[in-house]
Amino acid sequence: MRQFIKTVSAALVLGGTLVGVAQAEGEFSGNVALTSDYVFRGFTQTDGAPTIQGGFDYADDSGFYVGTWASGVDFSDGTSTEIDIYGGWTPTVGAFDLDIGAIYYIYPDAPDDPAQNFLEVYAGAGTTLGETVDVGGSIAYSPDYYYETGATIYYAAYAGVPLGESFGVDASVGFLSFLDDDDCMDCDYVDYSIGLTTEFEGFGFDFRFIGSDGDGVDGLDGDGGPAGERFVATISRSM
Repeated sequence: MRQFIKTVSAALVLGGTLVGVAQAEGEFSGNVALTSDYVFRGFTQTDGAPTIQGGFDYADDSGFYVGTWASGVDFSDGTSTEIDIYGGWTPTVGAFDLDIGAIYYIYPDAPDDPAQNFLEVYAGAGTTLGETVDVGGSIAYSPDYYYETGATIYYAAYAGVPLGESFGVDASVGFLSFLDDDDCMDCDYVDYSIGLTTEFEGFGFDFRFIGSDGDGVDGLDGDGGPAGERFVATISRSM
């Protein structure tokens, strides 16, 4: 599940822009990454193992974009692949860069019941304070979240600052709220991350500490389990 916080951290804007917009408007772009652990909203999607990820995007001069992104996953039911399809619009209003769109998460080899595919619509805004501090926030709504757990809202916020010409540090926090309490009692939780990013010879490097208080969700173990604290390293390349 490609998340806002994950993509924001890498580019210090909210998903490349909020959800992986093309590097240059009016052009196609691509990206590929190798990560030590694919973590979505505080939960590992690969059982703590490395995986390869990548995608393609197109953005036009008016700020509209479409794209797709894929990753390996490792769920206990045998699901091994995630494919995301998204589209949106990135206007600028005053000092704020906005991102409004929708994303559909697809698990092509997942069991049919309960359904794992789900849709989210999102909106976010980012700006720069002073000349160096990037800040922003986003909200995403799903009418029926992963595993048919009902309607959810995910709130996210981030801040990032450069360290010299080659490095940057950022922090993000998110809150997932399950609106259908009858289907998911006491499932709401917070996730967070702190990261160091840099570039070298055209490659991006991301070193990140991620955690959450979601260990109580369905009895998951927070001590190194699916929702446990962990360090994640990622190397990426944009084309």
